[in-house]
Amino acid sequence: MKVILAENSGFCFGVKKAIDTAFNEVEAKNEHKLYTLGPLIHNPQVVEELKQKGIDVIEDLEEVHSGNVIIRSHGVPEKIYREAEEKGIILTDSTCPFVSRIQKIVKEYYDKGYQIAIIGDPNHPEVIGINGWCNDDGVILQKTENIEKLKEDKPTCVVVQTTMSLVLYEEFIELIKHKISDLQIFNTICLATRKRQDAARKLSKEVDAMIVIGGYHSSNTQKLVTICKEEKPNDTFHIETVDEIDFEILKKYETIGITAGASTPHKVVNEVLEKIKNLL
Repeated sequence: MKVILAENSGFCFGVKKAIDTAFNEVEAKNEHKLYTLGPLIHNPQVVEELKQKGIDVIEDLEEVHSGNVIIRSHGVPEKIYREAEEKGIILTDSTCPFVSRIQKIVKEYYDKGYQIAIIGDPNHPEVIGINGWCNDDGVILQKTENIEKLKEDKPTCVVVQTTMSLVLYEEFIELIKHKISDLQIFNTICLATRKRQDAARKLSKEVDAMIVIGGYHSSNTQKLVTICKEEKPNDTFHIETVDEIDFEILKKYETIGITAGASTPHKVVNEVLEKIKNLL
């Protein structure tokens, strides 16, 4: 059996920045209690590790009256910064730079009077955060039929969730162009996401089966699963940890490809690689 790791997989820059920031705050041993506003990343194992080190997860600033709250890589609405200042809460900002760029674009064009269109999942924290930089007035486009909500006679700024599929993004853009003439379009899918998706697509065509490692609630991991299933609909397996691998099933394949979501630590990927190589 041959096991191949996708050329681009695992932790991205934004996630690594957030994780490093959190551990640095722990090591600094400041007097302030540490929190993250929502899970730092969509990986239960990492979140549990942070909890063991004293970093608790809160869902709202109302849950605390003091301390140091770490903003996760997905970013938050603009109002969170004002609320923290009013409450005297310290914020440590770990927003991914790619997400910060989208927030700035949205704020700039909203202040200019543009209609804001956000291609993405309305329930994803990144999209919720982005929408919070245009007073929650953005039109969220999760399905192509949502385009009907856009006003045709209003200048429109279009951005996209960083982990969106490029193919789906291009489909949305073509439809929007037919509806609205005055457009400012920003392809804000991050480069790491594009490379990871392209590598997964390429590898899935070359192997007999694909294993996708990542959190079950991770948007970018789910998209990798979808991409791999396009080539290997019955031979793509999504796992969070090495313990979930069914080795009896894997024995029937000659070549197995492995990819991992942006929130998957390298050590988890290595555990999967080593166990497959040792047992098979």
